[in-house]
Amino acid sequence: MDQLRAMRVFARVIDEGSFAGAARALDLAPAVVTRLIAELEEHLGARLIQRTTRSLALSSVGERYLERVRHILADIDESESQVQSVSESPQGHLRVMVPSAFAVHQLAKHLPAFHAEYPRVTLSLTSTIEFSGPDDRHDITVMALRDAPDGDFIARRLARSEVILCAAPGYLDRTGRPDTPQALEQHHLLLPPTSMVQRDVTFVHEDGRAAVRVSPPHQPLLTTAHTDTLYASALAGLGITGLMSLVVEDALQEGALERVLPGWHAMSFGLWLTMPTRKHVPVRTQVFWDFLLRTFGGKDRDPWQVHPRCSGAPSPG
Repeated sequence: MDQLRAMRVFARVIDEGSFAGAARALDLAPAVVTRLIAELEEHLGARLIQRTTRSLALSSVGERYLERVRHILADIDESESQVQSVSESPQGHLRVMVPSAFAVHQLAKHLPAFHAEYPRVTLSLTSTIEFSGPDDRHDITVMALRDAPDGDFIARRLARSEVILCAAPGYLDRTGRPDTPQALEQHHLLLPPTSMVQRDVTFVHEDGRAAVRVSPPHQPLLTTAHTDTLYASALAGLGITGLMSLVVEDALQEGALERVLPGWHAMSFGLWLTMPTRKHVPVRTQVFWDFLLRTFGGKDRDPWQVHPRCSGAPSPG
């Protein structure tokens, strides 16, 4: 038995939540994954994973063993990275967690440039709607937060993204364009659940007029936690939604969506790069970290509001 390989497969099974998921992530046949786990358990003389027809869970022995396995694999990866840093170009596998909207609308289209520069680095990209923070399962985690992150990890600002109210021009032509935040209550609103956002929203106008506090309707026309469902529904003309500028940048530039209440601003999110605190950062991790900072600016500004249709500024001429 290749014990190191079996340990990597064991850790990946837990990360992916299933044998089939680990097989896909590692490009192995499911039977190979099953065999390696069985051989590892036989070698150790203990059951590591409790299996049922619908799920799997670590045994108490498996939990303790997984913790040690993660440390061992991290040490091995670190040792290999130190050698690679002085002998050859970055290589190896990166595990990255990002918000789903950022992955779909921004990160994916820049990955070919990263691959062209570092062809020997591969990626496992985990996209999620909500997560609490970085962990040892991911080399880099991108977080979208109202406030700066706080914890025992390394953090660096990547960018800022404002939540922009927008709708399809066809919808606004039919219903009229609201000119004050209070007028929003007369419109079809497409919103995330109140559990994901603050209940009351304060709008501030850039000309300095008095701020306006607005409460969302008790029952919006559409409620969903899935950003791309809100995005697609707005494009289809269902109503007005609020989405981060990084999501709607292209649609606003192309005129498929129109900014609602230009000049009014309600909330924005900071995008943060984070990684677990380690004595040595593998070269492959560092080059991807630096690539993201170069690509998205690394500053407390919104790079997705350059075009007048995105920022709401009057078009020149």
